[in-house]
Amino acid sequence: MAGHSKWSKVKHIKGPLDQKRGQLFSKLAKEIAVAAKLGGGDPNANPRLRSAILAAQAQSMPNDNIDRAVKRGSGEGSGVGALEDLVYEGCVPAGIAVLGEVSTDNKNRTAADRRSIFSRNHGNLASSVSVSYMFMRKGQITVPKNTVQEDRLLEAALDAGAEDVSADGEYHFVTTTHDQLYAVGEALRKAGIDPDSQKLTYIPETTIHINDEGVAAQVIRLCEALEENDDVRHVHANFDVSEPVLAKVAG
Repeated sequence: MAGHSKWSKVKHIKGPLDQKRGQLFSKLAKEIAVAAKLGGGDPNANPRLRSAILAAQAQSMPNDNIDRAVKRGSGEGSGVGALEDLVYEGCVPAGIAVLGEVSTDNKNRTAADRRSIFSRNHGNLASSVSVSYMFMRKGQITVPKNTVQEDRLLEAALDAGAEDVSADGEYHFVTTTHDQLYAVGEALRKAGIDPDSQKLTYIPETTIHINDEGVAAQVIRLCEALEENDDVRHVHANFDVSEPVLAKVAG
């Protein structure tokens, strides 16, 4: 919706979270290690690992760090054997649903951390499937607008099997079914289009528009607090906020 911003865009408008670069690299390394553990250490044969490495390279993560993470996940190192991928669900003010993806080696610690974050920000953890039905599992590829013309991207993406191409701010967004993400990404690269990122994500079926400054501040604080947690890899929420309200909250 024109004049509104979803959580994925809010993060860019507000600027980087108060997160040290080392913490960001730690999250990226964990995703690489889990991907290697689940699908093997060869990125050419493991699409999830290939995407994780591309995401790390986009953040200028050193190659040595990437290699170590791959080796840990492949069994050549230590510290990844007990990692589990989990999805948690929660509700916050105004009936807004939150879905988070975590990788953890201690489910009790992670559950306590999430419960504390929700409690401090006027939210509640929800039982399994209580809010996840509001989201669709999709693939999403981002391409900077200044690198390709929209018509060319649209043609290449649809020919590759993408569902939709949209634009917002500085990026084009290519949406795919969850099982076509990696194939579409590879097809775009072969067509000479270099994605900025590609990932599996959760997209809300519908969004709740926030026009109240206080509610917007609460929800954004909660999402930021979740993102800052070491075990949390991605946060998804079904809200958008009017840009005049966001400007006040961000200020």
